Amino acid sequence: MRMFQTLSETHSVTRTAETCHVSQPAVTQAMNKLERDAGQPLFQRSPKGIFPTEAGEMMARRTRRALSFLDAAMNDMASTVRFQATRPQLAALIAVSESGNFTLAARMLGLAQPTVHRSTSMLEQAAGVQFFERTAHGLIATRAARQLAQAARLAFAEMDQAEADLAAMAGREVGSMVIGALPLSRSRLLPAAMLRFRETRPGFSFDVIDGRYEELLAGLRRGEIDMMIGALRMPVPVDDVAQERFFDDSVVVVARQDHPLTRRKTLRAEDLTDYPWVIAREGTPLRAALESVLPGEVIRNGISTSSVMLMRELLSGSDYLAAVSCLHISGEAESLAVLPVDLPCSSRAIGITTRAGWEPTAAQRAFLDLIGEEAAKLRWAYLPDS
Repeated sequence: MRMFQTLSETHSVTRTAETCHVSQPAVTQAMNKLERDAGQPLFQRSPKGIFPTEAGEMMARRTRRALSFLDAAMNDMASTVRFQATRPQLAALIAVSESGNFTLAARMLGLAQPTVHRSTSMLEQAAGVQFFERTAHGLIATRAARQLAQAARLAFAEMDQAEADLAAMAGREVGSMVIGALPLSRSRLLPAAMLRFRETRPGFSFDVIDGRYEELLAGLRRGEIDMMIGALRMPVPVDDVAQERFFDDSVVVVARQDHPLTRRKTLRAEDLTDYPWVIAREGTPLRAALESVLPGEVIRNGISTSSVMLMRELLSGSDYLAAVSCLHISGEAESLAVLPVDLPCSSRAIGITTRAGWEPTAAQRAFLDLIGEEAAKLRWAYLPDS
């Protein structure tokens, strides 16, 4: 990849070989291999030099982005590591950093333990810095190792996107999309967009991951998740992610249809404290809205969950109360009733979170457009004042 980037900029095999400290035949062989893997020409030869094709230009852009992550992490390391580091070595570094053990890392990669040990040792030697410290509890990755492992994750994600873009340019639809789905997105927004997307791309793979915001955010920042959809956090929790707001969701208090409070025409927030609650998990915008209204004792004694199904079942057989999204309640009208009470400061922004500077593939961009269209439908159908 380093040779590819250099050749796309210098247009000369000779200068590329000098810059990358390899022979000219090595450059030629490497570029031939890349073109075979891409299934299409990446360079066109002319008397003035070697220039990228349209596919090569796209590949060069992705390559520059991938190497920029690695170069930033390698800034305080020996310069040799920039030309000697290989993908297997970086993959081994990631696995050992995550597992804290060479044997476990080898199992993760499906390799022999000595192979993983040798890969990380060679990478460490080329970098000229220590990557791991041995303790009684296993290996602990140094700051340099953690930074390089994170950079490698992002670089690998970038090259996976390059592969998908190349396939699309060759008329093949390959690739996948990993989506972190927060609770609100699972009921209407995400399924609608996915079904529309699969009408034109039936072979495209989706991997939808449910989880807590903090867990999904960590996966997004590591490059393991492409996007998160659901409630945004204000302000943005870290500076390496970007948020796009679709609409502001409002929150309502619900109970079973024959709950005693459903016979009241008006309610105050104080009236809600006489009943037990099913509450959102700590750290969520919905939980923060409840904490601003309900006494601490009610919050502490509540049942905490992010499962709408569990909430519905708990409410249907008891006098419990809960606060849910207006969009959620639209599908629960037969079993749950909305109580006539306003929760102050309960509005929350709904949208999409991605890595800052993330460049989607053509397929991902098309999916983002569909998400935006479905969000607009929901906004006008259920949230006319947003």
